[in-house]
Amino acid sequence: MMKEQKLTPRRKLPPIKVWVSEEERAEIEDKARQTNMSLSAYLLAVGRNTPVRSVVDLKAVADLAKVNGDLGRVAGLLKLWLAERRGEGVNVIDVESVMMEFRRLQVAVGMKMGEIVKAHR
Repeated sequence: MMKEQKLTPRRKLPPIKVWVSEEERAEIEDKARQTNMSLSAYLLAVGRNTPVRSVVDLKAVADLAKVNGDLGRVAGLLKLWLAERRGEGVNVIDVESVMMEFRRLQVAVGMKMGEIVKAHR
């Protein structure tokens, strides 16, 4: 059996020092915050060309999911209204075209969400 090697904690390893201006440091720190990573973890990931996920983008996906749900609820209400009040007030064809547009929007939102998530894998 192989003897297990003890890994040295990273804080005991020699650091890499990089000279940056205050503005550059603030920019790097901001980008690390956007990915919900420590400065050290962010710089290590970027330096090793490891993809980093932006928390902002993932929050946008969550917001898009809520919008998509709202579109579905509005389309459902329109469908219910159309079934109960058929021919009252608005032309049936107009209501149906609005419902079709809601469905197109839902598909478009879903595709955008997929693109964002796929780009962050």
